[in-house]
Amino acid sequence: MSDSPSAPRSFLIADDHPMVRDALSTVLSQSFPGAAIGLAGSLAEAQAALERQPDTDALLLDLDMPGMDGLTGLALLRSDWPTVPIIVVSAARDSTVARRTHDLGAAAYVEKSASLEEIADTVRAVLDGEIIAPPEAGAAAGDSFAQRAGQLTPQQWRVLALMVQGDQNKQIAYKLGVGEATVKAHVTVILRKLGVRSRTQAVIEARGLALPPG
Repeated sequence: MSDSPSAPRSFLIADDHPMVRDALSTVLSQSFPGAAIGLAGSLAEAQAALERQPDTDALLLDLDMPGMDGLTGLALLRSDWPTVPIIVVSAARDSTVARRTHDLGAAAYVEKSASLEEIADTVRAVLDGEIIAPPEAGAAAGDSFAQRAGQLTPQQWRVLALMVQGDQNKQIAYKLGVGEATVKAHVTVILRKLGVRSRTQAVIEARGLALPPG
């Protein structure tokens, strides 16, 4: 049941429900004695924690918490910290969501209804370098929007996220500390990578990465 790695593991649990954080923290502590476990309750807190600990061994991530904006938050984290494995732990039981998280670079997807033993086994597999694809992934279309979106750079994801929020180029330039011409160039590349013709279409497609209600 327990691991004894040569060096203590470090984990980050990002979930806005204290009971979920406590349960995940307990299973990680039992499965990986001596592990350092950080906690975050929003996307901003998760980003700050990863800034402090960029060599975190794994991030256990809830999709439905403040700042995540659906799967956009996952994509931002994946782009900014590409070496940190992300294990999505979600209440969403939609197979499409699991497939999209895989397309966007998540190492594994676990439902919150899973047993603590199953969660621990998933974490172990990911630490061993495994990428656990959802069963539906093989049958998915090879050109989904999420897969195309996975080609965006970190800065392009930031631009797209601000586009989704309704910001215009001048506002995006101000928030990112770059020139407006740079933002326009990013938007052009974003549209090309996503295979869409207009800014509006890109925003509509990106909003499709939102979680289903319920």
